[in-house]
Amino acid sequence: MTDLPETASAQPASWHPAPQPVRDPSLPARVRVYEVGPRDGLQAEPEILPAPVKAEFCRRLLAAGVPALEVTSFVPPRWIPQLADAEEVVAAVGDAPGRRLVSLVPNLRGLDRALAAGVTEVAVVVSATESFARANLNNTVRGAIDTAASVAAAAADAGVRVRGYVSMSFGDPWEGPVPHERVAGIAAELAGAGAATVALGDTIGTATPAHVERVVGLTADAGVARDALALHLHDTYGQALGNVQAGLRAGIVEFDASTGGLGRCPYAKGATGNLATEDLVWLLHGLGIDTGIDLEQLVRTTQWMTARLGRPLPSRVAAALTAAGVA
Repeated sequence: MTDLPETASAQPASWHPAPQPVRDPSLPARVRVYEVGPRDGLQAEPEILPAPVKAEFCRRLLAAGVPALEVTSFVPPRWIPQLADAEEVVAAVGDAPGRRLVSLVPNLRGLDRALAAGVTEVAVVVSATESFARANLNNTVRGAIDTAASVAAAAADAGVRVRGYVSMSFGDPWEGPVPHERVAGIAAELAGAGAATVALGDTIGTATPAHVERVVGLTADAGVARDALALHLHDTYGQALGNVQAGLRAGIVEFDASTGGLGRCPYAKGATGNLATEDLVWLLHGLGIDTGIDLEQLVRTTQWMTARLGRPLPSRVAAALTAAGVA
């Protein structure tokens, strides 16, 4: 009989949790992580953080290697007071050569503000459903597409790249299931209007892997190149990472995520919000896919933001690495 020690360490001193890469050659070798925490994440917070804190958040994310960062939104302050300081934040973040710094704009007035602030890429939003268009965009589906097209045309004249979102691409809390062909057609219109990337938004987190593959496939059939598509996933029902894998199999190479899982969806009861960037990066690195992101430095950024907000954030990877003392 082997004697066991009376006490044992919870883990060996040399243990260093990290993904163990197993490369699947059928998947992309590199993926772009599009970080939405400073915009989509912070706009959902009840507390309004000072502009210097937001700018420092952005700088830390860039230092961790995030290749594309949605910095803020040039919406009317009465709509989203949490982002009323867009000009100040953009100025404080400054330039980031080789990175994409993006600001969301709702209309031509927002674009004018963004251009005056020196923004080099903007994002526009349309809806796959009339209910969401009315509730969130104060518009119709047709009106939102026309507004996005006018913004894209003006941005092109100014030499500014455009990214488009199709919200409620996989389900709507008012209307229920959304016809797949409708999503594909709207995405194709947005691409035709000049959006270099079109992000299909699982706004309430109801998508499943086969659903993702079907919508992506139909959108590609409608004329949008797969490498021009992105997925904006929420983890409301715990499906986000499975949906990422479905997206990878379907040829998607850009995925939206929010540091720490910051943010939420106000349209889904109990929603946990955005896919956490750390959880996405752990999965991708485990698949041997390069992101250019330093996972430990990213977790330290989440720890820093947690201290600013005074509460933990939902990322499981960030929580596990913090508990293990790795970051």
